[in-house]
Amino acid sequence: MSQGGGRPDSRVRKLLRHGFMDAAAASRLLDTDPLAPLRDDTLFLDALGATADPDLALVALSRLVEALGPADAPGLLDVLRTSKPLRDRLLGVLGASAALGDHLAAHPGAWEALVTYEPSDLHPGVTEFERALDGVQDPDGLRVAYRGALLAIAARDVCGTSDVAQTAAELADLATATLRAALALAEESAPEDAAVCRLAVLGMGKCGGHELNYVSDVDVIFAAAPASGADEETALRAATRLASHLVRICSDTTAEGTIWPVDANLRPEGRNGPLVRTLSSHLAYYQRWAKTWEFQALLKARYVAGDKALGEEYVAAVAPLVWQAAERENFVADVQEMRRRVVASIPVAQVERELKLGPGGLRDVEFAVQLLQLVHGRSDASLRSPTTLDALAALAAGGYVGRQDAAALDAAYRFLRSMEHRIQLFRMRRTHLMPQAEEDQRRLGRSLGYRSEPVAELHKAWRRHASAVRRLHEKLFYRPLLDAVAQLEAGEVRLSPQAARQRLEALGYADPGAALRHLEALASGVSRKAAIQRTLLPVLLGWFADSADPDAGLLAFRKVSDALGRTPWYLRLLRDEGAAAENLARVLSAGRFAPDLLLRAPEAVALLGSADDQSGLRPRDRAALEQETLAAVGRAEGPEQAVAAARGVRRRELFRTAAADLIGAYGTEGTEPADPAAAIDRVGGALTDLNAAALAGALRAAVGAQWGDELPVRFAVIAMGRFGGREMSYSSDADVLFVHEPRDGVSEHEAGKAAFAVATEMRRLLQLPSADPPLVIDADLRPEGKAGALARSLASYEAYYRRWSVVWESQALLRAAPVAGDAGLGERFVALIDPMRYPRGGPGEDGEREIRRLKARMEAERLPRGADPTTHTKLGRGGLTDVEWTVQLLQLRWGAEHPGLRTTRTRDALAAAAGAGLVAGGDARTLDEAWVLASRVRNAVMLVRGRPGDTFPSEARELGAVGRYLGYEPGRVGEMVDDYRRVTRRARAVMERLFYGTE
Repeated sequence: MSQGGGRPDSRVRKLLRHGFMDAAAASRLLDTDPLAPLRDDTLFLDALGATADPDLALVALSRLVEALGPADAPGLLDVLRTSKPLRDRLLGVLGASAALGDHLAAHPGAWEALVTYEPSDLHPGVTEFERALDGVQDPDGLRVAYRGALLAIAARDVCGTSDVAQTAAELADLATATLRAALALAEESAPEDAAVCRLAVLGMGKCGGHELNYVSDVDVIFAAAPASGADEETALRAATRLASHLVRICSDTTAEGTIWPVDANLRPEGRNGPLVRTLSSHLAYYQRWAKTWEFQALLKARYVAGDKALGEEYVAAVAPLVWQAAERENFVADVQEMRRRVVASIPVAQVERELKLGPGGLRDVEFAVQLLQLVHGRSDASLRSPTTLDALAALAAGGYVGRQDAAALDAAYRFLRSMEHRIQLFRMRRTHLMPQAEEDQRRLGRSLGYRSEPVAELHKAWRRHASAVRRLHEKLFYRPLLDAVAQLEAGEVRLSPQAARQRLEALGYADPGAALRHLEALASGVSRKAAIQRTLLPVLLGWFADSADPDAGLLAFRKVSDALGRTPWYLRLLRDEGAAAENLARVLSAGRFAPDLLLRAPEAVALLGSADDQSGLRPRDRAALEQETLAAVGRAEGPEQAVAAARGVRRRELFRTAAADLIGAYGTEGTEPADPAAAIDRVGGALTDLNAAALAGALRAAVGAQWGDELPVRFAVIAMGRFGGREMSYSSDADVLFVHEPRDGVSEHEAGKAAFAVATEMRRLLQLPSADPPLVIDADLRPEGKAGALARSLASYEAYYRRWSVVWESQALLRAAPVAGDAGLGERFVALIDPMRYPRGGPGEDGEREIRRLKARMEAERLPRGADPTTHTKLGRGGLTDVEWTVQLLQLRWGAEHPGLRTTRTRDALAAAAGAGLVAGGDARTLDEAWVLASRVRNAVMLVRGRPGDTFPSEARELGAVGRYLGYEPGRVGEMVDDYRRVTRRARAVMERLFYGTE
C-alpha cells in the first residue's frame, strides 16, 4: 500500500541507495506524522545519505522532533527544508554522535545553536566560548552549556568547516573557558578562600598544547600565592580547597552527565604530592628532583585559568628548565625507557587496535617531535611550540626534519587524530581503540569520507599512515643527518654540524663527532654505493641507537663496508634482503666478539641474509662440519696451512653461532626473543660441534705431516668437562683425554711414541699465533694430571682406573664423550669407564664425603681474590659448579639404576633425576634456572667484551650490553644483578640441602 510518496518498495530501494542499512525501518519512520513532511524531500534525503550513519541520524531526528512537541517541531522541520547549513550541521552531528543525539533529545532547544552561520562562528576562540558559558549558575548549568558549545564544534568538524587541528584547538579553548567558569563557581561558593589566595591553573598535555580530544582527561597543574596581607600557609589551604572544588565540578557525573576528568597527576610527586604548591616550591622540586619525563610534560605548560600574572610567571620560570633537559645525565636512557614503558602497558589483545599508544600510533609522532624539540629547542626558539603539528612544521622549516617526511607525518597524524575524534564522538567516551563491530567501522569510514567500501578503504588508509609513522625514527631522526653530511642538493635547508652532533648525542652516541665522520665517509658523493648507503643508514642508525653501544655499531659497519664496499653483492644484500640489514645492525652493535670475527672474514655477512627462515644462521651438524674441515685440510700443502684452513671454518661457524645467538636474544622487528634455555642448549651444542670439527682437522693435519694417511696406532680424542657435555661457552677450553691402541704388529713403545707425537703436534698447531679466538687444548684431567703421560693406551687407562683412581676422577668421567679420531676406540673407552662413573651402589659414604670435602675446598680457595661470591657465575653462590656438582653427585649415586641419568649433559641429567623422583620438581626447576642464567651471563660477557669473564662487567656500557642480551631494557642493570642474586641464592639453598645434606 502506498502512503502518498510512491510505493513503499521503491522508497526502500531509494533509501538503500542513500546508505541506509535498515531501509524498511527508515521508511516506516518517515511515514510517522512528525517526519511525514520530509519523507519525499530530495534535499533532505540527500543530506541524510551524506551522514556517517543515516539510520542513526534519522532515529535521532525523530526523537528530537518528538521532544520538541507539536508547538516547536514545525519550526525545526521548516528550517531543515530551507537552510542547507543547518540541515548539514544538524544531520551530520546526529549521524556521527549518538551521545549528542541524546543531548538534543534531553535539551531539544539546543538545536537552535546550529542555526547561526556567520564568519565569527566559524573559528571561535576562548572569548567566544566564555561568552557561551557566561551566566551559568551552577555545575549542572555549566555541563549543559558545555555540551551546547561542544555541539557546535562537532557540527563544524563533521561538515568539514574545521579541519582536525582547528577542531582540537577549539576543544582546548572550550576547555580553557570551562575551567575558568568552574573556578568562578568554586570562588563564588567560597569567597573567603578566594580572598586570601591567588590561584593559577596551568594547562598541560593536550589541553596545554591546544590539541585536545573530544573526550580526554584535562591535565592541569595548580600554583598558588598569598593574596596581599595573607600568610602562605593559609593561602595554600584555601587554594587547595578551591582547586579541589574545581576538579569536582568538571569531573563529577550527575543527571546532566559529566564534562571531563581533571587530572592533576603531572604535578610534582604526582598523586603523592600536594595538589597545590607555591611557584618557589615547584621550582625547588624541578631543580632538584624532577625526572626527564616531567620536563617533557612541561613543554606544553600554558596559563589557562585563575591568576594570569602568576600563571605567566610560572611558565616563564619553568621554560629554561625545559630547554636544558637534554643536557641532563641519562637523558637518552630516560626517553627510551618512557616510550618502552608506554608500549609495555598496552594489553596484548589491544595492540593491533590502538590508535594512540600502539606501534605506528599518535604517541609515536608526539613523542618523537617532543624529543627533537628538547634536543634542538635549546638553541632554536622557533621550535618551542606546544602544538605537535606546529612543532613538526617548525622542525621542517629549520631543516631538522625533511620537508617531504614532515608532510607525510603531518598527513598521518591528522588522519589518526581524525579517526580518534570520530571514534570518541560517537558515544562521547574516552577511547583510542578501533571499534570491532563492522557497523561501527562502517560509520567511522563513512565519517572520514569513504563511501564505496568504507570498511576496506578505512583499513587500507590506516595501514598506510601507520606504516609511515612506524618509520618515523628513520624519517625524523636519521635521514636529516645523512642529508647534512651528503650535501647533494644546493639550497636545501639542512642540519647544522652543531645540530647534527646534538641529535646524535641525544640518540645515545657518545662521540657524535666521530659518528658524523663515519656517516660522511659512507654516504658522501654521487656514486651508486653512496646512494644505497643513504637509503640504508637512516634505518641502521635507529637499530644502532637501540643498542647499548651505538658508536661501536656504526664504526664496525663502516669497517665492514670499507672491506666489502667493492663487492657487488654486499649492499644489494642489505638493501634487498629484509632481515639482513637489521641482523647486521644487531650483531655489530651488541659487543666486540662477533664484529671482530666478521672483520676477519667480512664475506660471512652473507650468512645474515638468508630469507628462508634465517636458515643461514642455523647451526650445521657435526658431520657436515667435519667433512668440510677435513676437505680443507686435505687441500693444504703443510700442517700449518692445514690448521689455518680448519681455523677458517671454525671462525665462520663461530660467527654464525654468535650472530644467531645475538639476534635470537635481541629479537627483531618481526620476531620475539628466543627462549633462553633452548638458546643456551643450541649455542652449547653448536660450539661443541664446531670445536670438535676443528680438533678433527688438527688431528688430520698432525697425522698427515709425518705418517700420511694412517697412523701406526689407533688414536681417539675424548672430550671432557663442558666440551664432553655439549655445554661449551664462547670462552671454554677444550678439555680432552688422548687414548690410543696399537695396531697389529706395532709394539706398545712405538705406538706410545706415535700417540704422544700426534697429541703434541695437535696442541702445537692449535697454539700457533693467530688473530682468531684461541682453542686451548687442556689435558689436565688425565690420570696423574700434568705429571702423567699426555696420551695413554686403553690398557693403561684400564690399569690406572682399576688400581689408582680416586672419586673425583669418576666424577670427571661423567662428562667424557668421544669427539675425534677412531670411533671404535672411543666406544671401547666409554665402555671401560661406564662402571666407574655409574658405580653400582654409588660412590659410598667415603666417596660422597670426599666429594663434599673437595667442593668445600674449591669454594674456599679457588674464588679469585676480591671477587663477589654472589655474582661469580662459575664458583659463586648458586653458580655453575654448585648446580653441576649437585647433579653429578646424583649421577654417581643413581646412574647404575636409572639409565636416564647416564648423560653427559647437566640439564638432561637434572630433568632425568626429577623424572625419576630423585629431586623434587621445584628444586630441579630452581637449579635449572640458575644454571641457564649463569651460562648466559658468561656467554654475554664474552660476546660483549670479546674476552672471557666470570662476573658482570664494571664498565657501564658493557654492563648495559650484557643486560640487553639478557632481555633487560636500558636503565635496568640494577634489576638484572638483583635478579641474578635472587635466582642463584635460591639455587644455593637447594644445593646445600641436596649436596651437603643441610636443612
